[in-house]
Amino acid sequence: MKELTVECNNSCGGPQLTPEEERVLIRDIAITSENNSKEGDSFYLITQRWWQHWIDYVNQEQTNVTNDGSSMLENCDAVGSSRRPASIDNSDLIHDANSEESNVGFEIHDTLSEGRDYILLPQEVWNQLYSWYGGGPALARKVISSGLSQTEYAVEVYPLRLQLFVTPKGDRSTIRISKKETIGELHKRACELFDLNLEQVCIWDYYGQRKHALMNDMDRTLDDANLQMDQDILVEVHNNANGTALSRFIRSAQGNGSTVKEASSFLLEPSKSSLSIAGGLSASKGASRGGSTELSQSLNLTSQGRELDNTYGISTVTTRGSSGGLIGLQNLGNTCFMNSAIQCLVHTSEFAKYFREDYHQEINWQNPLGMVGELALAFGELLRRLWAPGRTAIAPRQFKMKLARFAPQFSGYNQHDSQELLAFLLDGLHEDLNRVKHKPYKKSKDADGRPDEEVADEYWANHIARNDSIIVDVCQGQYKSTLVCPECHKISVTFDPFMYLSLPLQSTTTRSMTVTIFTCDGSALPFSCTVTVPKQGRCRDLINALSSACSLKNNEDLKLAEVRNHLFQRFLEDPLISLSMIKDDDHLVAYKIPKSLKKTLLIRLIHRRQEQETGATQAAQHWKPFGTPLVSLISQDEVITRGDIQTVVNTMLSPLLRSESLRQADTSEPCLSLAASEQCRDSSSGEACSNPMSDSVNKDSNAVTLFKLPLQLVEESNAWVDLSVGEDKAIKLSSTSASILVHVDWSRELLEKYDTHYLENLPEVFKYGPVNKKARIEPLSLYTCLEAFLREEPLVPEDMWYCPKCKERRQASKKLDLWRLPEVLVIHLKRFSFSRSMKHKLETFVNFPIHDFDLTKYIANKNNTQRQLYELYALTNHYGGMGSGHYTAHIKLLDENRWYNFDDTHISPINEEDVKSAAAYVLFYRRVKTSDAISNGGKSGSGHNNGSSQK
Repeated sequence: MKELTVECNNSCGGPQLTPEEERVLIRDIAITSENNSKEGDSFYLITQRWWQHWIDYVNQEQTNVTNDGSSMLENCDAVGSSRRPASIDNSDLIHDANSEESNVGFEIHDTLSEGRDYILLPQEVWNQLYSWYGGGPALARKVISSGLSQTEYAVEVYPLRLQLFVTPKGDRSTIRISKKETIGELHKRACELFDLNLEQVCIWDYYGQRKHALMNDMDRTLDDANLQMDQDILVEVHNNANGTALSRFIRSAQGNGSTVKEASSFLLEPSKSSLSIAGGLSASKGASRGGSTELSQSLNLTSQGRELDNTYGISTVTTRGSSGGLIGLQNLGNTCFMNSAIQCLVHTSEFAKYFREDYHQEINWQNPLGMVGELALAFGELLRRLWAPGRTAIAPRQFKMKLARFAPQFSGYNQHDSQELLAFLLDGLHEDLNRVKHKPYKKSKDADGRPDEEVADEYWANHIARNDSIIVDVCQGQYKSTLVCPECHKISVTFDPFMYLSLPLQSTTTRSMTVTIFTCDGSALPFSCTVTVPKQGRCRDLINALSSACSLKNNEDLKLAEVRNHLFQRFLEDPLISLSMIKDDDHLVAYKIPKSLKKTLLIRLIHRRQEQETGATQAAQHWKPFGTPLVSLISQDEVITRGDIQTVVNTMLSPLLRSESLRQADTSEPCLSLAASEQCRDSSSGEACSNPMSDSVNKDSNAVTLFKLPLQLVEESNAWVDLSVGEDKAIKLSSTSASILVHVDWSRELLEKYDTHYLENLPEVFKYGPVNKKARIEPLSLYTCLEAFLREEPLVPEDMWYCPKCKERRQASKKLDLWRLPEVLVIHLKRFSFSRSMKHKLETFVNFPIHDFDLTKYIANKNNTQRQLYELYALTNHYGGMGSGHYTAHIKLLDENRWYNFDDTHISPINEEDVKSAAAYVLFYRRVKTSDAISNGGKSGSGHNNGSSQK
């Protein structure tokens, strides 16, 4: 296994360009590279975190630049907005236990998002940065043609990952290959991988581990062959005689397209033609019911050459055919997210009527934002089949193939987000069915004190002039957005369309953050504090909360840092850094250091211990960082000797010393150290964090200097200095140095003298765990979620607003109001929260009304005197956790006035009281037609002012 170590390039310590010179050079290289980019060029992924550090470094004010020739390791270790970044570290983009195999390479996380987790750099830019900083690993990706006309270019961040199965040998392997490669290249690579003869091998589309099509058109691309991510490919090996016959048969099939299907049938083994279905049931091709009907209808409804959606016509689960709309969808492999969303859409009466009539005349074939009508055709065909009477469950394979072609993020057979799919479908169907063939340019004017009604109508007219479809007619509404500048207090009002509302389940504007506190004077063991801070607060808010919670003295300061991989990732020295930049799975530490008017030097202490790789010899052991790094201060008023450093480090480590007094304390009160962290209180309660061990761990001077520690100092010339000898020798320091880096090498004997477990297992800023019982039994009203969505809140720094009066970008406050409501209101409950590459689910029970969902008081348009009442008719549910979750749908059939549960192929009636659950995810409400005026209070509108009264 290749070791993923990341070290600074040797050039870090040599002559450097100024930040401005680096910025200008990279800018020029980037402009040249991107202007000349073409298909086949390489782009490189680089972690957004490192890139942002470099951007801050090269854009700093010139007056703050101190190019003092700091040491290589100092720059590697401490990262700040004004410090040169350390080596490039892409380790957070790749799997931890990944080996760089020849057929796969480094595997990156499947959930990465451009702009959030990584950015793409042209090869020339990457080469230049790598020559300056080193590090890695290098993650190269190719530029491919994309789009319907294949004239657009895109970087293929996730090439196809295919599972190869060899028969009859039984071997298997995984490869990565571009979807723009040909079937011939896949055939060649498969033979090279398994050491096979090209003449003896044929490959099959092995979708669902069943033979679907013989892949014999060697010039066809994998994209055109509709291969999906993580799809199975069967590599079939024949002996010499059969191989010769096979090659002649394939050449014949290539010459006559009509025989390709016969080839597939001829080579398909009867024993392998059965379809296994979840639940252990199976039906063979010969025993399938309605196969001829399926085939004839598919031939009539699909274009020539298109793969049949249900080739074998197999289903072991029948659904009621006497009533339209009660037809299930087969799970093709983790496609319950798609099935549940589709069922809700096809049971929206407006869509059911529209797509069952002749909608082809409204397809916008030329819309560059659409899918050339293919998505609308695929959805319309699927809807018609689901509403046809007397049919068995349908396999939506053709629809999924179209979906994967236009939305590669939904390719493969991994679980996806049902709401994300729904958002794509609504937007994609709108563009395919947009009645506006040529979109005019419409610029909305500033309100300038005009009445809201006039401005709102103007915005809506401009929107309709460019967007007019059945989706707009049914699902789109309009809300009023009010922005207030924090400086000049200018009020800006806009009216924007919406397709659905995403409501937060956490109505609070605060967040809890856990930070581990260390002292540098040896007065206390490290302990953890959890404090409450504003969700959109800044570092100064966190430091103030920690200072209060931990009873920081007047002569002390807190130095806040982020630790990763046992090294300092960055010091959070700027009090204006937004807390939104700190993720829940980050690790933060705060160091109590004394205030001093004297000139001081920061000592950064890194812990190392010997580790041996698996299979390595004793001589191959090397030192690796572990634990949590520490900091302390030392005066620069006098010459600093090696002995002075020894004294400071001994003082920092003294609480961990296993002295006789500490052992007695452990015997008499074995839970004291544990109580230190458990007695931390939230700062909002007014109680401070405390450490009961602080009075018992003070050492006298003899205890502090008891051990001569194996310390290593790295000088600015990158020379290592042994601080355990020559304690009277002075340390050579530059007059501009602000800190020094020291390593302590923990031998096995030294580890026995200190209790180092306090340095390990740093808690995360916020640890997600099982939801407690209290949270489960206290429902959150849907009205409360709506009010939290509409509440005025400051914009995050990434969404700063340009104030036309100040002529500057401002972090303004924003408030939303509903203005125009759609016929069908789609509400997304935001159950999933993100932290870097992790995703967490909130199990909060939301008490949503089924009848009389009254939105009257939330409408800012007071000219609308109609009651805004809605009735629930469908919803999707998400059960379980992130990795093993399952989607279903609850749908009310209007003609029966009865609720049903749609669970893939299984459909069953349910009672209305069973509709509500903590699994509700996306709600579909239909407007109730009423002529009641707002002033005419009635039963249907009661209770909406207080969410707790809703049933």
